Amino acid sequence: MAMHSATLAINETIQARKTAGEKVLHLGFGEAGLPVPDGIAALLARAAGRNSYGAVVGSSEAREAAAGWFGRRSLPTEPDQVLFAPGSKALLFALLAALPGDLVLPCPAWVSYAAQAAIVGKRVIDVPIPAECGGVPDPALLEQALTRARTAGANPGVLLLTVPDNPTGTIAPPEYVREVCAIAERHGLAIVSDEIYAELCHDGQPAPSAAAYLPERTVVTSGLSKSMALGGWRIGFARVPDNRWGAGLMRDLVGIASEVWSSLAAPMQAAAAHILADPDEVTGHIAAARRLHATVARAVHGEFTRAGAACRLPRAGFYLYPDFEPVRDDLARRGITTGAELANVLLERYGVGVLAGEAFGDESRGLRARVATSLLYGESADERWTALRSDDPMELPWIAGSLNHLRDALTGLGRG
Repeated sequence: MAMHSATLAINETIQARKTAGEKVLHLGFGEAGLPVPDGIAALLARAAGRNSYGAVVGSSEAREAAAGWFGRRSLPTEPDQVLFAPGSKALLFALLAALPGDLVLPCPAWVSYAAQAAIVGKRVIDVPIPAECGGVPDPALLEQALTRARTAGANPGVLLLTVPDNPTGTIAPPEYVREVCAIAERHGLAIVSDEIYAELCHDGQPAPSAAAYLPERTVVTSGLSKSMALGGWRIGFARVPDNRWGAGLMRDLVGIASEVWSSLAAPMQAAAAHILADPDEVTGHIAAARRLHATVARAVHGEFTRAGAACRLPRAGFYLYPDFEPVRDDLARRGITTGAELANVLLERYGVGVLAGEAFGDESRGLRARVATSLLYGESADERWTALRSDDPMELPWIAGSLNHLRDALTGLGRG
């Protein structure tokens, strides 16, 4: 039986505490935390009358827009290579159900990959990430991990990459992506490249894609939950390779989709077609979001490193993955020896919600946690718009207050 998603569970827990009047700093949930642009909201309202079932794959309008979107990102695509779904999570599940073999997964990784693999009866072959970044398995360890897995009776078949990464907020360098793709090719693996954060690289430069290095065996998934903060709209899309293997996979995915979700809601397809055409309203909004995510994530990174944690510098999205190993002895004197204990003390004693690394497949003894910074932008749409448009969002009283709350919590944690 699948368990309640850890990220959704902590969000519900913290929201319930806030509703009850508790002061809680919500750093546990990866919601993009920004309002919907007026033009996009108006477009959805105009499409509300589209209440008929549509094609499982998506409308021709939406598929053409997605194909052009990929093409402008150096990945030439035809509309028949694209499939839409209610969120990229549904597509990831369908891919794991359709593709043969067990799942090879960087560790730590987003909570739902392993859970979905378990639902469809796949083993998970964990491979540690490199020291510099997350989202890809360490190339130096991948080949031997595959050999060990086969010796133990596993059947590696699918390699899942997340570039940029959740939970670490980093971007794997092109040479790592190239190397793991070469290993995947030698071992006959299919690659699922989750690129949901690719529009949010802090420097505005494109993230490397496995589709550039193993195009004939790479499926790319993406969506509008992160770049446009439309998580509640559930708009996801995938691109399969333009070859016989990709066409066969598309048939399998359509078969699964037709029995599970039928099609993406028609009004959402209208929104997707508009957004994926990259109008100025959209590209400007994403650029502003990118700047805000970078500014706040770096400020929060500074607080954790000043508290003694080791932490990779965030380079995309709105995540950090601090490691309190350097202060383990100090925490042990307070009875904190695991990531779960660390997260519990932060929440119960200091009103700071984070998610223990164990939820992402990390070892339970590790003093690591995933920190999401995107719900610091404000409680109301007005506050979030102000943060998005501010030249110095860290000076806004609600963001400065949240940073002070975190600083006090980390100071208290260190003092015991």
